[in-house]
Amino acid sequence: MKRFVIALDQGTTSSRAVLVDHDGTVVDSVQRTYHQIYPKPGWVEHNPQEILYSQLGSLTELVSRHHLSESNVTAIGIDNQRETTIVWDPSTGEPIANAIVWQCRRTASMVEELCGDPKVAQAIRDKTGLLPDAYFSASKIKWLLDNVPGARERAEAGELLFGTVDTWLLWVLSGGMVHATDMTNASRTMLYNIHECRWDQDLLDLFGIPACMMPEVLPSAHVFGETSYPGIPSGIPIAGIAGDQQSALFGQCCFEPGEAKNTYGTGCFLLMNTGDQPVASKNNLVTTIAAAPPEAAKTQYALEGSVFVAGALIQWLRDELGIVRSAEDTEYLARSVPDTGGVYIVPAFTGLGAPYWNPDARGLICGLTRGTTPAHIARAALEALAYQTCDLVRAMEADAERRIVTLDVDGGASRNGFLMQFQADVLRARIHRPSNIETTSMGAAYLAGLTTGFWDDTDEVRSLRKGGDVFVPTMPEGNAERLLEGWARAVQRAM
Repeated sequence: MKRFVIALDQGTTSSRAVLVDHDGTVVDSVQRTYHQIYPKPGWVEHNPQEILYSQLGSLTELVSRHHLSESNVTAIGIDNQRETTIVWDPSTGEPIANAIVWQCRRTASMVEELCGDPKVAQAIRDKTGLLPDAYFSASKIKWLLDNVPGARERAEAGELLFGTVDTWLLWVLSGGMVHATDMTNASRTMLYNIHECRWDQDLLDLFGIPACMMPEVLPSAHVFGETSYPGIPSGIPIAGIAGDQQSALFGQCCFEPGEAKNTYGTGCFLLMNTGDQPVASKNNLVTTIAAAPPEAAKTQYALEGSVFVAGALIQWLRDELGIVRSAEDTEYLARSVPDTGGVYIVPAFTGLGAPYWNPDARGLICGLTRGTTPAHIARAALEALAYQTCDLVRAMEADAERRIVTLDVDGGASRNGFLMQFQADVLRARIHRPSNIETTSMGAAYLAGLTTGFWDDTDEVRSLRKGGDVFVPTMPEGNAERLLEGWARAVQRAM
């Protein structure tokens, strides 16, 4: 009988269930979208039940299509949008409010008030590896406890549970038997000591969060529980969990220190494996826990840097400016001109992320002349994605004191051949694009499969990565340096 693993890929706008066979081939996937809720400017919410229905709906459809059962599904793995915060009543299974999404900025002033003291900010940095920010879960939990009537009293009485989306899915899938998360998701809450691998009581006290709300924290490669939910075969081990970016790092088989990946999505997320040594950043990157295989004896870490606007810039060209009809049009337009004609775009629509962390920066287009055409603008937009990634890579190399020779890439924009070649040129590094660029779900599948013996070890998993494309620098180095100098001047103007 042919056997499979299933990855549940729970993202910010959709949920997927992905069926993977022993050869590492994606046999099938089912995707369902759900609504984004914007109650006020800067606020972003999801309905936790809608997240659940989209994810379980995709899973039950996949099970039905392929007549799956506990006898031919070895394990289920979960990857998820990180930091998004859900609080629910375990006696009823009902959330007390909508989920507060990682993008939500409603708690920015709260974080500034609580963490404005440099000593407090440094303590958070030292313990969690994170820069104090509303991005992470801690202030979102506090907001819910402070603003939902009766929530704080119920939480202190042990009547409410907190979880990131993985914890919510795991709790429901296990029939309410398991309240747990993995170390990668815990490390994104701003409440978890990544060196001592425990919830930090001082940080829980700072944000007024009762410890009894918090899930048990387990390794990413672990049997968390078994399925027990109507319409889904019972007894399937849920055997791997990781936050989406750490899952993508694992899915790219970046198992060794110095190996790195970049995901080109709405934003860009660059992660480098630093092994069992956490690296404290001096360049505004964050230190986070990486997903580790079952055989890892010690906690594994990564450096991470985020670009706020990547694919969103291409969407802006399409939806607001009308320069292109589809994202694919940008590659044709970019190749139709020899260069940008001196045009640079700095897409600081919501400030600049790493390594600048300037929330007041604003987007600009500079270098315009009467001869500037839509093709020049489209090419400048693609180049901006590569420049921002280059900034992150250089900061990461300085922190880790090692050169990134090969960068593994994934995400929708990595399909753009012009962008990948230009990335290789300005980065002066080899770019590897796997044949399957949906590496986030593959990371969850690999974790679940390795934990349950579906695959023997990481060497076998590496052997499954067949094909793909490699881009190497072809532009003269001097030309690349001049382009990067122009980019640096444009960024300074945006600041």
